[in-house]
Amino acid sequence: MELVASEIDIGTHLPTVLLNGGDAEELGVHPLDRVQITTDGTTVIGIVEVTEELVAPGTLGVTRRLGHVEGPVDVTAAPKPRSVRYVRKKLDDRELEADEIRAIVRDIEADRLNDVELSAYVSGIYSNGMSDAETTHLTEAMAEVGERLSWPDEVVADKHSIGGVAGNRVSPILVPIIAAAGVKIPKTSSRAVTSPAGTADTMAVFCDVEFSIPELRDIVEETNGCLVWGGSVDLSPVDDKIIRAENPLSLDPTGQLIASVLSKKYSAGSTHVIIDVPYGEGAKVDGHSEARELGDDFERVGDHLGVRVAPAVSPGHEPIGRGIGPVLEARDVLAVLGGDGPEDLRLKSERLAYLLLDACGVDADAGELLDSGRAEEKFREIVAAQGGDPDVTAGDLTPAEERAAVTADRAGVVTHIDNRIVSELGRRAGAPKDPGAGLTLARHVGDEVATGDELFTVYAETTGKLDDALALADRAEPVRVRSREEAMVERI
Repeated sequence: MELVASEIDIGTHLPTVLLNGGDAEELGVHPLDRVQITTDGTTVIGIVEVTEELVAPGTLGVTRRLGHVEGPVDVTAAPKPRSVRYVRKKLDDRELEADEIRAIVRDIEADRLNDVELSAYVSGIYSNGMSDAETTHLTEAMAEVGERLSWPDEVVADKHSIGGVAGNRVSPILVPIIAAAGVKIPKTSSRAVTSPAGTADTMAVFCDVEFSIPELRDIVEETNGCLVWGGSVDLSPVDDKIIRAENPLSLDPTGQLIASVLSKKYSAGSTHVIIDVPYGEGAKVDGHSEARELGDDFERVGDHLGVRVAPAVSPGHEPIGRGIGPVLEARDVLAVLGGDGPEDLRLKSERLAYLLLDACGVDADAGELLDSGRAEEKFREIVAAQGGDPDVTAGDLTPAEERAAVTADRAGVVTHIDNRIVSELGRRAGAPKDPGAGLTLARHVGDEVATGDELFTVYAETTGKLDDALALADRAEPVRVRSREEAMVERI
């Protein structure tokens, strides 16, 4: 069928085309089917949406994801990608071969799968799981479609936390410890998806986090480390597209989680990786045995890839540190590096650094590197190399001006702090979009409080966001206080 193509501006991440209902019927295609578009000897494939209003009969609306397509074009129905068959195979709980997984990953990377097909892929993995072989093949396939870094060093360190614990801002402390010990650590990190801050959001308070691969390489060669946003360096880019399909139902299938993490580390040229696996109520993993099992899975897949993985199981039943939100977490980081700061954040950072140095075969004292100021000096070198102010102080990092303290309405003991609700409070307050928004925790689990004692303080840029966060706090009880007798019953 010959149609006239014209660009149409609708928000979409897929190579979408709009067909009038009559033209779609004549072509025999339905919404989310595909059409082949040929003009001047060039052929592209578009995913169909049908409308009676946005395009007239005889017209093909073309979105920017298809490139510059205008004027008369020949349009025919196109078959589904072969990888759709492999998605159905996984839904039938049959193990996928390496070439089948590679085909799925390449079609996701090229946006050949529509949203329903991508969701079906995630659902198949979530429902039926993945074998070690499938997870290894998936990791390799995801690493293949992006950029790859290589280093002359025999040992290149890295770290990842599977998340779920508010305020767990270990990386900006661990990276300078490892770098100061003489080990390269090219750390790429994420921005927040459902939390009040990712590591990249917190580092953006100090310096730039978006760099090209040559720029990243220069920073690491100069300082031994970096803390940059992974999305800017195109390492395992298909991961972000899969995450988009996982988020609506908060799915995080184990095989996909492992491939997601290790494909990025593999692409970064890392040889030794520590994986932080927090467990506990409100964390992504509920129990200790489940966390150990997940850590073992990471280790096995790492062995297949030639990457030494050291899993570190850690309690995640409450937030780490004091601040929740980019600026407030950045203040904690500076305080710990300066020899002060929240003790739980320091201890966890130091422990993970010890484990990573040991895995790398490096005889260095993480605690001494902190106490001597060498880690702080290295952090400031990295900040300067990434375009920030190396002399920044906590006083330069100003929280949002609208604020309100939430106090205990009874005397007793703090028995629980809910990670999920605390994270949602930070987001309601405006974090991470508003870097100064979030909250500071004044108490931890086990602390005794009197009536009227501060439990936490919320910070926001506007009174509307502050009121929204406080309303949630009033409904959801993020910090639970119980009498001593009630606390004993809860422990039982």
